[in-house]
Amino acid sequence: MTYAADSFDTLPPMPSWVTSARAETPEDVAFLSGAALSHLHLVLNRNDVPQTLLRQRLALRAAEACMILVGRIERAGDLRDAVGFLQPGDHPGPAGVVYQSWQRVIERPVSVHVLHRALPDLEPEQIATWLDGCDPRGAGQGAPIPRAAAMLQVVFAERPRDPAAALILADATLAQALGWTHVLPLLALGLKRGDLRKSGEELWLTCHRAIVAAVSEAIRQAADLSRRAARLRDVAPKLRAKGADAAVELFLSCDAVAPMDLTSLGSKRAARRFCDRLVELGAVRELTGRDTFRLYGI
Repeated sequence: MTYAADSFDTLPPMPSWVTSARAETPEDVAFLSGAALSHLHLVLNRNDVPQTLLRQRLALRAAEACMILVGRIERAGDLRDAVGFLQPGDHPGPAGVVYQSWQRVIERPVSVHVLHRALPDLEPEQIATWLDGCDPRGAGQGAPIPRAAAMLQVVFAERPRDPAAALILADATLAQALGWTHVLPLLALGLKRGDLRKSGEELWLTCHRAIVAAVSEAIRQAADLSRRAARLRDVAPKLRAKGADAAVELFLSCDAVAPMDLTSLGSKRAARRFCDRLVELGAVRELTGRDTFRLYGI
């Protein structure tokens, strides 16, 4: 497959003047974060970027960041394990719950219903009230990052032991303000524990700086995933197994895939052989380092 002008090799990096500039005034800080988001918007509109997979990967990073914020030890591998082998009725544990919340909020276009599904202990009416209250200029007129910072402040003040809820709602507010259909986890990637206790203009400036750092990571992830997705598409014609096309599409939309998820291949044995073949071809990686209960991803 040829990607022409949208080739992953041409995925533009963040301009160095955005990441290296020293912002001395609030206006400078706001300008740089706006430039970063504008660049990200261009990247997200490229055909070669696997959008669903990018959101999945950033959701994992956001959940990992939330673990750090609350002082827990779980990292990416633990989070993948917490949800990767769940059976009906299983509980994923506290870390898995946070990861599932991020997964659910990115799966579908952002709405109060989707946010309630991600944060079921919050009433839809409360979520809607917060969304409206954090837009002081009314119905989508407030600047995106100040609106997101206001959401972060009000939710964290009410739920100081639940930074994930505050960050999820802040990123949802940001997505709505930017006109994005889906939440893209960003603020969790750039904020530190002490940042959540800030308020007013101090928090507003901190969120602007966090966005620049988070967008830089998001673009690096987009470039990496674009290359890996292109490799998988290149080897796909060599895969003769019945149901291979559906299996490939699953890898292009999920951060981690267990062989048992590849139901289109007909059997667990066939799925394991398929995964091993993809590893041999350099199209996917085994993510756990284990001999059993393996997970794979591009």
